[in-house]
Amino acid sequence: MGIIWFMLFSIGTLIMVVYLRKYTNIERMALIEKGEQPYQVRQSNSSIPLRFSLLLIGFGLGLLIGYFLDSMFGMEEVAYFSMILIFGGGGLGLAYLIEEKKAKKPE
Repeated sequence: MGIIWFMLFSIGTLIMVVYLRKYTNIERMALIEKGEQPYQVRQSNSSIPLRFSLLLIGFGLGLLIGYFLDSMFGMEEVAYFSMILIFGGGGLGLAYLIEEKKAKKPE
């Protein structure tokens, strides 16, 4: 019974994707016939890798500092979780400051 549901779900998803693509194409063709721009060109967001890299660096530093707090003061799990959150948030804050500085920079 589970295999039949999976097959029906897969076929339904495939049909839905095909029809969505078909109607999107029809809509674009209608806009082109009217002389309008069919879609807006999105600008790529180059700050996403910066955010993730600084977030992961913050997590790594948080684990490292949490380990030192655990070994020095015996704080156990509290040190790990609190330092991960503090340094991860600090990494995201640093990414925000870098993005703001980059946005203010005249080109």
